[in-house]
Amino acid sequence: MPNTDAKFSRRFIIIAAAVLLACAGILYSALVTIVPERSKWLEKVAQLKAEDKIIPSLRGNIFASDGRLMASSIPQYYVYMDFKADGLRRDSLMNNLTPLCRELAHRFGERSAAGWRSHILKGYNSGSRHYRLIHRRISYTEMKDFATLPLLKYPPHKSGVKMVQMAQRKKPFGSLASRTVGDVYGEKNKGGKNGLELAYDSLLRGSPGIGTRQKIAGRYYTTPEVEPVNGVDITTTIDIDIQDITQTALMEKLLEIDAESGTAVVMEVKTGEIKAISNLGRISQGRYEETKNFAVSDESEPGSTFKVASMIVALDKGIINPNDTIDVGNGIYMYKGARMTDHNWHHGGYGKITAAQSIWYSSNIGVAKIILKGFENNPSEYVEALYDMNMNQSFDMKIPGSGRPKIRHPKDSTRYWARTSLPWMSFGYETQIPPIYTLAFFNAIANDGEMMKPYFVKNILKDGNVIEEYNPETINSSICKRSTLKEIRKMLEGVVEEGTAKMLKSDRLKIAGKTGTAQISKGKAGYQAGGKSHQVSFCGYFPAEKPIYSCIVVIRNPRIGYPSGGGMSGMVFKHIAERTYAQSRYVPVDVERDSTSLFTPQVKNGQYKDLIRVLDKLDIPCDDDGKEWKWTTARIENKQLSLREYSTTENLIPSVIGMGAKDALFLLESCGLRVQINGKGRVYSQSRTAGQRFQKGETIVLNLK
Repeated sequence: MPNTDAKFSRRFIIIAAAVLLACAGILYSALVTIVPERSKWLEKVAQLKAEDKIIPSLRGNIFASDGRLMASSIPQYYVYMDFKADGLRRDSLMNNLTPLCRELAHRFGERSAAGWRSHILKGYNSGSRHYRLIHRRISYTEMKDFATLPLLKYPPHKSGVKMVQMAQRKKPFGSLASRTVGDVYGEKNKGGKNGLELAYDSLLRGSPGIGTRQKIAGRYYTTPEVEPVNGVDITTTIDIDIQDITQTALMEKLLEIDAESGTAVVMEVKTGEIKAISNLGRISQGRYEETKNFAVSDESEPGSTFKVASMIVALDKGIINPNDTIDVGNGIYMYKGARMTDHNWHHGGYGKITAAQSIWYSSNIGVAKIILKGFENNPSEYVEALYDMNMNQSFDMKIPGSGRPKIRHPKDSTRYWARTSLPWMSFGYETQIPPIYTLAFFNAIANDGEMMKPYFVKNILKDGNVIEEYNPETINSSICKRSTLKEIRKMLEGVVEEGTAKMLKSDRLKIAGKTGTAQISKGKAGYQAGGKSHQVSFCGYFPAEKPIYSCIVVIRNPRIGYPSGGGMSGMVFKHIAERTYAQSRYVPVDVERDSTSLFTPQVKNGQYKDLIRVLDKLDIPCDDDGKEWKWTTARIENKQLSLREYSTTENLIPSVIGMGAKDALFLLESCGLRVQINGKGRVYSQSRTAGQRFQKGETIVLNLK
């Protein structure tokens, strides 16, 4: 029994000692973990900890009226190397270094193969974890090519490659309507800076997503929890072709006369759509850029274009008839101690002229005398008649920084009404009206008296579908009597036929409008300060018989030549009108058919087999070299239908011009593009130029007619 107890005691002591020893080891390990190795383990925990990460959304596109891109966010990438990546081994780097450097030199340039080798080894030897491999940003397509190179084709934790995506805002048409389209800030979170980019910023930028970012096996992974919502797309009213015509004509004249700045706007008469808008300011000698949206923000005195509004008031109120005589004398008229002159006073003035001629010849004295005749004792009636035409109404045109018209009232106690205010206001002084408001007024004259609100955006798109549409909006259904409108249109035609804009007469179309020349006030210093400082303008519409477009051109402070609304702004207007009308779909074309010619139908481009099947059924001969292709183009050569192969290249946008909707949709979607179709018939334009590289999932807009 004693022996049994002794054995049991020894076993118990051994087991107890072992348990105590194990507990001591555990306690020791815990103390080591808690105290000396605390920072090490906290770092590992931090690496494993999931973090919330913002997933940026893609900013929406801005399109021209025909679907061509005016502003788009193009993804670009910075390329870095982490030479301490967990899976990057020296032998792997060295084995791949020679072919890698050779491919980098061939595909990306910047340096020779030897130069790339030296560059990479410099980063490796420094042990950098964020070494800039390529100094420029690379495109999405280049990024995809990059990922196929030796070593770099491996996962990031083995290759050490890190891609940092940036979204850069691009304007495919450069400065065309640049200030109206707007800009974005360089900092990605600040969004729109001006123009439509700012006005529609909340819609264009979309909403970011949220993901969980976690480091696993030396590599960061982001798991989306809330998917980002990309921004909407905006279709503007801008016509790229008219915009190009407008900006080119304005630029040519500004360079010729060395002006300080210039503005030109083209509006569609029936709708109020702004088809072109150019605002050019001199930034250095011989260089002009879009610096400010003068068309909507410049609250300046309009000058003689305002005489048309005064004449409408006088005709509507029965103050004057077009053929009534006014004596403007020698071109100098003293009123209440102030000297008023006509532009030809130094040539003896016009003497006796008709009311209509006071508009033709832009007589300050003639218009002032008409307005004084009717309203000298009651100037409020004149101003209120202007208000009735909505001349003072502010339009919400969705352009940040827009100005508003300022036509003061004699009873306004906050502003001084002088004894000379009425006559000077009648010919365009003592009022401030942004150019686009003057254009809206003249557009109403062209539009049978109906004043339309100018607007810049046609619709808002989400994934190619219209979610909001903007329609023409009437501001005033009739600015004056029908009889008044008829007479005022005759007067505006007379300005070009007989008056101050005779140099605008065109063999191609009939133009109607009014010249304007005003001295630019220097604030408290007045109109004489700083020598010559003028604003010259021409506002009107074309063709005069059946107006399609209205247009205003304003040029500020020309340095070369005598300031002239007709000779400067008017000539820009004429060039815009002739070139726009020549390419307009409204131009009538009379074609006499040759009865001896053979009839060969126009055939759409498309799939070869389908096309041949139709041609065989209709018994229409064609020249196709006896070959069978997948896609073919059709054209008429020597009165015979000729088919030629059309081949596509991977990752390059194909041309679908001339195809029907079915074939164009099939071809583009098979390339990975999303397609939006406008109209019916055959494709006559596509928003992305053929031959450009593209990112799968991008939207391309097709216009059919």
